[in-house]
Amino acid sequence: MATWELTGVRQRSSSIRKGRDFRSLFIYDHELASLDLGLQHPFKPERVLKTVELCSRYGVWEKPWMEVKGAERAEREVLERFHQPQYLDILERASRGEIQLETLERGLGTEDCPIVPGLYEWASRAVGGSLIAMRAILEGDADVAFNLFGGFHHGMPDHAEGFCYLNDIAISILEALDRGKRVAYVDMDAHHGNGVQEAFYRDPRVLVISVHETGRTLYPWGGSEEEIGEGEGLGYNVNIPLEPGSDDEVFQLAVGSIVLPLLRAFSPDVLVSQIGADTMISDPLTHLRLTNNSYSWAIRNLASMAVPVLALGGGGYDLYRTARCWTMAWAIFNHVEPRDELAGLVGGMMYGPEMEVGTLMDAANPTKGEVKERAMEGVTKVIEFLRSTVFPIHSL
Repeated sequence: MATWELTGVRQRSSSIRKGRDFRSLFIYDHELASLDLGLQHPFKPERVLKTVELCSRYGVWEKPWMEVKGAERAEREVLERFHQPQYLDILERASRGEIQLETLERGLGTEDCPIVPGLYEWASRAVGGSLIAMRAILEGDADVAFNLFGGFHHGMPDHAEGFCYLNDIAISILEALDRGKRVAYVDMDAHHGNGVQEAFYRDPRVLVISVHETGRTLYPWGGSEEEIGEGEGLGYNVNIPLEPGSDDEVFQLAVGSIVLPLLRAFSPDVLVSQIGADTMISDPLTHLRLTNNSYSWAIRNLASMAVPVLALGGGGYDLYRTARCWTMAWAIFNHVEPRDELAGLVGGMMYGPEMEVGTLMDAANPTKGEVKERAMEGVTKVIEFLRSTVFPIHSL
């Protein structure tokens, strides 16, 4: 297991005994937080470090039932459950500085997926962190497990794209399927989870749900509501594209009308959720206008499903707001009310506008006018379509 250091945080190596009360697991590895893809690259793993610092500040850290573990590299044979061996070879060589003609063809060395030394090791350890978390759930050692270094939902079997070199989500779900589990996957990232969709598009053992900004205005330019699976998987792939400018009300209408009824009907053994925070109003890469009020509402609903949860990172390019969202998510899944222990003190850490110091919650900021009307009209049409095509398959 990789070692790590973080002031004020204690890593416990003791195992969790089965049959005990609620247990949670948080994957943290300081080396993973230190990855640098370049000054201009928006993906900053340091946001996980900021999340841990904020969890500590708000008193949602080091509780008796919480365990923190480092990450380990995923075994090659595990990576090959989803990724082509040839692609893994090219990624590993590129990580050592060995560039060939096929490197760029596999999405490596692009603006989105640059090549840096040690990249293969970093990516395989990020996958390993998700596997550790999933295995803890499957073995009954954790009811909730977080790997905020994971969530790479764009990773494809044969190439990298969208900041994603390896797909830890697909690999973790396959681990659960190998043990005979039914898995529900809920993707809250602003970008459509195309890699996960491709992995399970024909598989009725996995209910894949992605709530995202429409592909007409945002990468990866897909994720239409009409993409509902094929063959035996028909009705088990669900996309809810949202119009630019969609706010908390639109998002909650989508989740309450479609996501929650389908989850209850499917009744999974394990719930996997990509809890990316790039849906927030301040995110520099997307066009949605959510606040963390609806984000926390969705997390509370997922936490109420009474099923083990693997929560993974993903998007979120306003670092401080992302840290606030993830701190809230960790608190909610652990049934702890966050309280700022530094409120009123001079020199405290600032995680957003000064007026918000002392609380993790955003001020309400609803969309108005024609933008809101288009957003409501769009989500209403999507809801009607899914209710008429997908709901009957699940006896809803």
